[in-house]
Amino acid sequence: MKSKHLLAVLGIVFLLVATTAATGCATGDNAEASTGTKGEDRAKAGDDESGDEDPQLARLPEGEDDDEDGDEEEPVPVEVALLERGPIESVLRFSSNLETENEVQVVSQAKRLVRELLVEEGDRVGRNQVLVRLQDEEQRSQLARVRSQLEKAAREFERQQRLFEQELISQQVFTDAKFEFEQLEISVADAERELSYTEVRAPIRGTVTQRLVQVGDQVQIGQHLFDIVDFDSMVARVFVPEKHLQQLRPGLRAKISTAATGDSTFDAEVDRVAPVVDPQSGTVKVTVAVGAQAGLRPGLYVDVDLVTATHAEALLVPKQALVYDADQMFVYRLAEERRVERVFIEPLLADKENVEPLAGLEAGDQVVIAGQAGLRDKVLVSLPGDEDSEDDGDEADEDVTETAQRVSG
Repeated sequence: MKSKHLLAVLGIVFLLVATTAATGCATGDNAEASTGTKGEDRAKAGDDESGDEDPQLARLPEGEDDDEDGDEEEPVPVEVALLERGPIESVLRFSSNLETENEVQVVSQAKRLVRELLVEEGDRVGRNQVLVRLQDEEQRSQLARVRSQLEKAAREFERQQRLFEQELISQQVFTDAKFEFEQLEISVADAERELSYTEVRAPIRGTVTQRLVQVGDQVQIGQHLFDIVDFDSMVARVFVPEKHLQQLRPGLRAKISTAATGDSTFDAEVDRVAPVVDPQSGTVKVTVAVGAQAGLRPGLYVDVDLVTATHAEALLVPKQALVYDADQMFVYRLAEERRVERVFIEPLLADKENVEPLAGLEAGDQVVIAGQAGLRDKVLVSLPGDEDSEDDGDEADEDVTETAQRVSG
């Protein structure tokens, strides 16, 4: 009985499990079907929506972009300069220090006491002008002594000469008288020279730049007393590369400038061109005669411009306008409708500020001198005056709008 009852319970449990499993499978199939149906519905709805919106979305942005590209091109702000004609020079620029070719140190030739100073620093002196006098009593006495002896010897020589002509004395006596007379002539010359050493004279004409002696000083032979400089002999020596040798010649015009005198320039010219080329540096020494000019001093550091060519009526293009592309040079010229065009130029002459082009530009053209870094060919630009006009126009439009609002109100 117990086994039968156990079997009956097991059968009931099995039926319940089977029924539950069958119900779960049916529910899962229905859910999957429902989910698939809803997904398809959502996909269809999405396709319908995308199909409805795509044409507008594709058309509107394209139209709006086209309008913006055509109506809202931003001009590039620039500044321009009007091209004019004027003189231009082609120069070779070098640097040097001014120096004088005639400059001497005056020294004493006698050991004496200084009695009198006749010049001071800054005084201009001539050649052989007396600068200082030394003590000279001893030299004057010696000169007077030998002159007296010479006069006596001269009279004796004349007497012996007459006697010799009359053959009253021997050859030896006449020769001794002549020798004594000649020796005294030499002694007089020596005494005169020693006396001349007591007056120190200028060996060249120029300006006393330094005095190194005082009254009462005991000077020695060879002692340095003065410096004299001839400012008229002031020159600048520059070393020019040998490739410019054909452009160099005596008389070539030059210009001197220095920071010490600001914007002033001084005229000069080439005095000498060395006949040889330095094989180590490949340069030629050129001596530029400067001369004495107010503001220039020996030792001053200067810029030397050798003017190799000059054009009086050249078209002047400011170097501010130049734009470089590799080995090419061009400018932006203002064209019609406030647009710029790129013009390539080949320089003919150039100085510190301007370039003369070989062709491509004319007097009256306007070229960009500021703001050209971001430009391209045919780009729209604006000038400072254009911006003021646009601001005035915007203010006028605002006034009209405000008036219209007040009237409608």
